[in-house]
Amino acid sequence: MRVDSLRITEIFHSLQGETSRIGLPTVFVRLTGCPLRCTWCDSAYAFTGGETMTLDAIVERVAGFGARHVCVTGGEPLAQKPVHALMTRLCDAGYSVSLETSGALPVDEVDPRVSRIVDLKAPGSGEVARNLWSNLDVLTRNDEIKFVLADRGDYDWARQVIAERGLADIAPVLFSPVWETLPPARLAEWVVADKLPVRMQVQLHKILWGEKPGV
Repeated sequence: MRVDSLRITEIFHSLQGETSRIGLPTVFVRLTGCPLRCTWCDSAYAFTGGETMTLDAIVERVAGFGARHVCVTGGEPLAQKPVHALMTRLCDAGYSVSLETSGALPVDEVDPRVSRIVDLKAPGSGEVARNLWSNLDVLTRNDEIKFVLADRGDYDWARQVIAERGLADIAPVLFSPVWETLPPARLAEWVVADKLPVRMQVQLHKILWGEKPGV
């Protein structure tokens, strides 16, 4: 892989379905490849394949959609080192940029203008051992910490992590139910009952268009 290119699965324009940016028209740049294999992964089609694109071509494609917000996602985008240069170029061009990352790779070198959405893996993901806890030391209020939860065990684990590590004082915390596994209303009831300092979210794009690529 050249230092000025990335392996890309898809670039598309849609509504942001998650995080505090939910509902905003956004260009998604989905990179190919991921070192994790979460049990509930909804983007396994991005593990392999894709198209090699230069950073110039990616930035040009993004500009063609005319949107202000850009989300760099995967797969695991940080597995490809040139992604750092891409994010910096997007920030320099005036875009509001967010990064969706598994939390298994270091985020300290990400351009500080990027909002880092760090997904802490709960036991139900099968990848809880991959959490890189040192990432929490570099997060700011510009970033967000996300938990995708499959069941009550995941919820109790996440609640304990929030308390023990003081996550609500580090960055906004998001709870998301695994699609068609944990009923959203049930998770909402737990959050309300425990008065947790979190933002409950559902995946808007799946509600609108179902679970498929390019939405």
